[in-house]
Amino acid sequence: MTTEQVEKKVRETLRSVALDRVRAPGDLAEKVVRRRSRRRFSQAAGAAVAVAAISVGAVLGFGGGGAAEHDRPVRPAVSPEGWKPWQSDIQGAGERGCLVEGSALYCSGSKYDAAKFDANTGERLWTVKVNREGDGIDHPFAVRDGVVYAYRNHTADKEPNGDYIGGTDLMAVDADNGEVLWTAEMPQDDRTDQAAMLIDGAVLANTPSLRTMSALDPLTGEEKWRHTWDKGIVCQRAVLSGVPYLLCGQDTEEPGDTDVFRLDPATGSAEKVMTMPGRQQLVGTSGDRMVLIAAKNVGDKDLRLTTVSGSGKQTSHSYRIEGEPANSDIVGDLLISVSWQGKVSAYSLTSGKTLWTGPVGVRMPDKETSTGLAAPVVSASQGVVYFVGPTGDLSGLDLRTGEQVWRGHADTGKQKPGPSFGNPPQLLLYEDALIARNGSGIVSLLPQIRD
Repeated sequence: MTTEQVEKKVRETLRSVALDRVRAPGDLAEKVVRRRSRRRFSQAAGAAVAVAAISVGAVLGFGGGGAAEHDRPVRPAVSPEGWKPWQSDIQGAGERGCLVEGSALYCSGSKYDAAKFDANTGERLWTVKVNREGDGIDHPFAVRDGVVYAYRNHTADKEPNGDYIGGTDLMAVDADNGEVLWTAEMPQDDRTDQAAMLIDGAVLANTPSLRTMSALDPLTGEEKWRHTWDKGIVCQRAVLSGVPYLLCGQDTEEPGDTDVFRLDPATGSAEKVMTMPGRQQLVGTSGDRMVLIAAKNVGDKDLRLTTVSGSGKQTSHSYRIEGEPANSDIVGDLLISVSWQGKVSAYSLTSGKTLWTGPVGVRMPDKETSTGLAAPVVSASQGVVYFVGPTGDLSGLDLRTGEQVWRGHADTGKQKPGPSFGNPPQLLLYEDALIARNGSGIVSLLPQIRD
């Protein structure tokens, strides 16, 4: 089913039902997210639709990045200079998630599209109020050269019938004082990690159309260049060492080849790097490598995992899904996957071998009401990977062996009942200090790792 067919089916469904006592309009792209409940659904479902266009998206989730030296021994955690344990529960400031950069914590919530906290003390330093509503799964995604990049609603206005006009803006904020420097309108309410990203000298954003990526000046928001792909093509995006790449294929159910393009970060000129057989799913990046995975059919357990460097060098290994994955994340040279049964495995991207498998050490969320387990974080200096559960359980595993070397608890408050599309729990690392967030509750603590 193509993107156009998916949108047609959703339009037909929305015409037949009423949400919040307002008849759903037929123009999905512009109006499906105009009310609060629709926005939450669209941002969660939008990411799912994008992944579903790639056959293996139903098998393996997206992951983050980060460096980890998994051959060093476990060492005790060391607190950052000036840090002390703290707890914050400022309503409306953190439910949408947070980002650690330097000694600052940048968050988004139902009342603030951006809020800055001191990562040492938890003190709130400034806020940017939401433009009407602040529901969603998005939060500030990058900080560079004193500028914070986040999202906000394009308008606070309503239509004559009371429906919400909606829309999404990419937003740049001064990291020192919270002043909004510029905004750029996005063509849809996709706020996933591929909607906008930093490249050398610019912000690469999915604007002004669905099939266009534009390089925006980081200080003014002015367009430097744009790259557009043909109708009927879908392109995943990645950045390696500041250089953007596109992985493009036909938007059809039938598996096809994947073309890899490198874009010049200064001019946007595209160079075809290679064509890879099959429909490749971008899992994440590891240093100067893209991590891709492919399967012959949706639901296959036996997959092919390939790393592709910026120079075009490929390394492929077989990879088998064990159990039903709740989350899979790239951590340095490892693919760490957690099943809904609470088993975690570490797979080496270099050797293609599963290094260890064992209990994750936290209570798993309810599969029926959760999108998965929060992404883990790694302390490279300790050689420990940390996990958080929906009730605040914390677990630290030795990256070399999978042995549990620490367990703790963060009282961040209870998760609201129902699907957690808008505010899943989150775990962050500030040097060796952990920051756990659940809803508006944020706790920072230092794990006491044994020698």
